[in-house]
Amino acid sequence: MIDVKAEFLKSSTVDSQLPAGDIPEYAFVGRSNVGKSSLINLLTGRKNLAKTSGKPGKTRLINHFTITHPATEEVWYLVDLPGYGYARVSRTIRDEFQRLIYPYIKNRENLMCLFVLVDVRLEPQPIDLEFMAYLGEQGVPFSMVFTKCDKMKPGGLTNNIDAYNERMLQDWEELPKQFLTSSSKFLGREEILAFIEETNQLYKEERLGD
Repeated sequence: MIDVKAEFLKSSTVDSQLPAGDIPEYAFVGRSNVGKSSLINLLTGRKNLAKTSGKPGKTRLINHFTITHPATEEVWYLVDLPGYGYARVSRTIRDEFQRLIYPYIKNRENLMCLFVLVDVRLEPQPIDLEFMAYLGEQGVPFSMVFTKCDKMKPGGLTNNIDAYNERMLQDWEELPKQFLTSSSKFLGREEILAFIEETNQLYKEERLGD
């Protein structure tokens, strides 16, 4: 099992407040209450590092966490982004989310991967599909993270993922990298952390080649 040291760094409301982009960065985004904060807590092994809430729209800031691998001393950021697309929050708050999310996604040069979280229990949601289409248009590297996989029986889980992939392939030539997760069952933690380690190595090699 991979153990990491995790510390909250800062919250930002505008680009100018973001920490220096001199180390690799991995952000988590999705509809409100899809499980972003729970997944960050799972990855870091810190139960309350990222604040979770049953109330939609609680995360209204860009929250940076500094992660250190104790064995390799590699350092990177994990980022908890505001949720999008929850009908019960006001239009003002939804617009505020967009003002935070889109400039960050487009301008953050050290963003190595944006993890887009989707609830595996639901049929493909138009807002998620539209958001991922936007990422493709902007050339933003992203992976799909299916959350709440423990809530499905194996057959239903496979069927729902197949349905999502079939819908994605109507617009995409190939599927993005995907992870299956469950915060309560510790599913997906090692796979995502291993992916981050591999990507960090690529980041280091690219920097050395400059």
